[in-house]
Amino acid sequence: MGVKLRDLVVQKPITLPELAGKTLMVDAYNTLYQFITTIRSMDGGLFTDEEGNVTSHLMGLFSRCTNFAKHKLHPVFVFDGKVPKLKQSELDRRKDIKAEAGSLYEEAKAKGDVADMKKYAARTSRLTPSMVKDAKTLLGAMGIPVVQAPAEGEAQAAHMVAKGDGWAVVSQDFDSLLHRAPRLVINLNIAGRKRRGLSSVPVEPAIINLKQTLQKLELSQKQLIMLAMLVGTDYSKGVKGIGPKKALALIQKHKTEKVFAEAGWDDHNDTPWQQVYETFTTMPTTDEYDLQGKAYNKDQVYSFLMDRGFSPDRVKKTLESLPDTQQKRLGDW
Repeated sequence: MGVKLRDLVVQKPITLPELAGKTLMVDAYNTLYQFITTIRSMDGGLFTDEEGNVTSHLMGLFSRCTNFAKHKLHPVFVFDGKVPKLKQSELDRRKDIKAEAGSLYEEAKAKGDVADMKKYAARTSRLTPSMVKDAKTLLGAMGIPVVQAPAEGEAQAAHMVAKGDGWAVVSQDFDSLLHRAPRLVINLNIAGRKRRGLSSVPVEPAIINLKQTLQKLELSQKQLIMLAMLVGTDYSKGVKGIGPKKALALIQKHKTEKVFAEAGWDDHNDTPWQQVYETFTTMPTTDEYDLQGKAYNKDQVYSFLMDRGFSPDRVKKTLESLPDTQQKRLGDW
């Protein structure tokens, strides 16, 4: 669900020219979910090829990555690995929500209510193994590096940025800050617009600096994690009635772990706060990754997208719009 820190962090606008030449660690699952939630037909259905393979995420990925190349951004897509044990209850909750949305979609379909069909269909979004595989295949053909995280992709992305192998994490969620990402870029949508309900609104990319945020809030990294836990994370419900601003006030008042007793943690959570905190601080990451990527193969990109039912003219036009170069990676343009 992503921790609710938007109202607390220090955000500053950043332009695409300012990001040119920088290596950006992209939260792959977060990005792909954006695509399968928003790139749908009028009745809410996902786009597919003739064999039923979902292509909505590939449409978004191809467009996003070719635009990254035109603006000289160097993306690295970081994929989730094994789900942390404490996240299972959150996944079960999401599964129930999707099941309910599926029922509401069928009701809207029976009524012929296209607007509600699209609204509820978006809430049923799921990434399947075959969809992830196709995404990795396309990225590989485009010469864009793929990193497989041992656990949470955001933790792995934060780890690589903290090491200096990337400049910032790219995600719409703020969880990477809890994993010590020095910088986080949000709203990195080349189109400059973001879906909100059935319409879209203009947005600008923004950079969030962890150090500046901690200084503004007068918090340590540990206290930031504690604050997020009170509000609610993927690993705990948090405390009912405590939002970001109230959590900040409590942390600033109590400063130590005593805040959990004062807030009534045990009355709202089955899992001890120590176990949740440890999940954040001991999240597995790896140094086994290749940031060079495979060689960009224009013919392979074209062939793969033709197999997935893309328009030949549109794909050719997009590929031809890119610089004609012998650079190894698409992102090197």
